[in-house]
Amino acid sequence: MSSSNPKSSDKGFVYREFGNDNSAATERPIPELPPQQQNLKVQASRKGRKGKTVTVISGFQVKPETLADLVKQLKTQCGTGGTVKDNEIEIQGEHKQKIFDILTKLGYKAKISGG
Repeated sequence: MSSSNPKSSDKGFVYREFGNDNSAATERPIPELPPQQQNLKVQASRKGRKGKTVTVISGFQVKPETLADLVKQLKTQCGTGGTVKDNEIEIQGEHKQKIFDILTKLGYKAKISGG
């Protein structure tokens, strides 16, 4: 007997009432709003970063691919590193004004928050 059981590749499910994996049906689609309809907040933050300052841009309502392209562009123009976390962009260093200028040129409605 061979040990290759066709049901062993069932992703750990013991019982499933309906056939195929329909996890795409339960995911909520992210609405892709045009830049003019998005209200972004640009702020510098040190909280939880061992004293290092990062510029956080929040309020995006776009797909992750769009965020990845935007963070790449911001990192290049600021000459520093950055990442996308929880639908927010974090750019290393304090670049509030520079990022604000870039976002407004791209058509986003942004405002600088915090002191």
